[in-house]
Amino acid sequence: LRWSASVLRALLLLVSVCVSLAGAFSQSLDSDFTFTLPPGHKECFFQTMRKDASLEIEYQVLDGAGLDVDFYLSSPSGHVLVSDFRKSDGVHTVETEEGDYMFCFDNTFSTVSEKIIFFELILDNMDDGQDPEDWKEFVQGADLLDMKLEDIMDTINSVKARLGKSLQIQTVLRAFEARDRNLQESNYERVNVWSCTNVVLMVVVSCIQVYLLRSLFDDKRKTRT
Repeated sequence: LRWSASVLRALLLLVSVCVSLAGAFSQSLDSDFTFTLPPGHKECFFQTMRKDASLEIEYQVLDGAGLDVDFYLSSPSGHVLVSDFRKSDGVHTVETEEGDYMFCFDNTFSTVSEKIIFFELILDNMDDGQDPEDWKEFVQGADLLDMKLEDIMDTINSVKARLGKSLQIQTVLRAFEARDRNLQESNYERVNVWSCTNVVLMVVVSCIQVYLLRSLFDDKRKTRT
């Protein structure tokens, strides 16, 4: 009976840890989005937040003349919390209250160039009020092999935080890579255009010089005859 009880406790402990792992990695409160903002237009987005949570917004202009855009963030009451003018990127973090937050990207100052914009939202402290350690009630007394459930949970949370940070860094690096690639392609086209223009000018100048030299010799031959 003692052996059966020990096995049962071990199985219960294993199932509880697996459930906690699944819960830790299944929910993600980070999101990113890339969109095209036409010239003379403004695009706004809304995010519902809880009280005493944290909202972090990071944006970058990936392509478009000037690589700049206007940005502002408004609280649920309508107060402007953050405003950027003609910037290519920015990172802002605010402590939130209950309600819908609005953030907008404004390209009305440009009448010709459209902008490709990337932004990422990172939401913290968005728990629904449930205690993440309620599952420990089912493993009371399961102290086999002196395992410490608190240490297991700390390790799981640490791994989850590091994985989230790694995903965030990879997303930002991809955005930087896309912007650099767009700049290189734009510079490549400019170099090709100016190179072709210079070649055409050199050919025209060469033809003019040959014509002038021939006309000088032709004049001398005519005067001699």
